[in-house]
Amino acid sequence: MTDKYKERRFDTYGYEKIDKEVLESIEYEYPEKNTIVEYITNEFSSVCPWTGLPDNAKLTIRYIPSKKLVELKSLKYYLTSYRNVGILQEHAINRILDDLVELLQPKFMEVIGEFQERGGIATRIVAKYEKEK
Repeated sequence: MTDKYKERRFDTYGYEKIDKEVLESIEYEYPEKNTIVEYITNEFSSVCPWTGLPDNAKLTIRYIPSKKLVELKSLKYYLTSYRNVGILQEHAINRILDDLVELLQPKFMEVIGEFQERGGIATRIVAKYEKEK
């Protein structure tokens, strides 16, 4: 096997391309309830910061709203902004959690990333937030 791939890489963007500003919230009319809201997509993608190769995942965002819900179109644009960002899988999931917690201030939230297998290893990352009482 040759080293012809050693110097090959694809261009990637930095974290500044993550479009947090596109996120919007809407008022939640049932803050007294502990309703679980769950969004699931099989189309989340980012790229390896070292090679630029794609990291594709099933992404689940599960939360108990307090006073706000995320507006879904804005969430789709936000998640799509990760598409060419060079970010470790573990960092992407935690960044999504941090950005959504900042926007929504939920009672509870978890973000689960189930990344497709690469090199014989699939990765599942679970990042959680729980509001202090």
